[in-house]
Amino acid sequence: MRADRIFAYGATAGLLGDLVLGDPRRGHPVAAFGRAAGAVEAALWRDHRGWGALHALVCAGGATGAAALAAHAVRHRPAAALALTAAATWAVVGGTSLGREARAIGCALEAGDIDVARERLPHLCGRDPQSLDAAQIARAVVESVAENTSDAVVGALVWGALGGVPGLVGFRAVNTLDAMVGHKSAKYLRYGWASARLDDVAGWPGARLTSVLAALAGDDTRGAVRAWRADASKHPSPNAGPVEASFAGALGVRLGGTLSYAGRVEHRPVLNPAGRPVGAGDIERAARLSRRVGALALATAVVGRLALATSRAGGSRSSRPRNPKGRV
Repeated sequence: MRADRIFAYGATAGLLGDLVLGDPRRGHPVAAFGRAAGAVEAALWRDHRGWGALHALVCAGGATGAAALAAHAVRHRPAAALALTAAATWAVVGGTSLGREARAIGCALEAGDIDVARERLPHLCGRDPQSLDAAQIARAVVESVAENTSDAVVGALVWGALGGVPGLVGFRAVNTLDAMVGHKSAKYLRYGWASARLDDVAGWPGARLTSVLAALAGDDTRGAVRAWRADASKHPSPNAGPVEASFAGALGVRLGGTLSYAGRVEHRPVLNPAGRPVGAGDIERAARLSRRVGALALATAVVGRLALATSRAGGSRSSRPRNPKGRV
């Protein structure tokens, strides 16, 4: 079986596995990687960019290398290669858990139980829940759904299409490192610099594809494109900006504004200022949009991988000599 078909079948099986099973409560491979990265950090941490770059190299490079060795070991066994691709896809994507957590907070807000919503918010994002009212929590959830659709689903599929199992695992490793050390706290401002920049590079193609697919799958394609073009560059993140702006326009809501992380207040530009404030009911709409975007991303990744393999095969045939024996 060709590698492109192995990816197509394996990625589809892995995404279906995530849809049915979600993330395990214990023993998740990404959590295991996080513990290992934490141990590396404990050994290497210095308030220095160079040591942070070494940390990123050891952790992301080690995970990608291990995945490459596993893929190489099963390269001549199609069934095992397909199973490995499916398992890797299931391990690195998190669309079902993302939607589940968002909906739980949405249900709490609709029931008027803001205490439960505040209690569950840290499962989804790193903002200070006690400083947020119901409308701010709803906005935080929609923004997190948008950004994590790119990070937890689309970006992984893009790199899987480009690099197979090593691409899937490498992207998730980089994204996890950014979540662990890439934020601008006093401890990680220098040490996490390399992980944050690496995540910016790795997340670039997935973020743009997410923005396109959100515009296509949302309720207002023109509004999504308009918000993306007008407001994405105002966001401090080069990847979260396009995604959140496109989601805002597609849903017809207004995102951005003041937020608080670990006691640090940030005043971010408003995305899609013509939209209405986010309500609790918009969380379900954002979760549904996220799922549609994930399905379209899978189709795009599979078609892209198949098309790339076909073009390479065509180029290989055309480069062969027409008269290899020198006959006249």
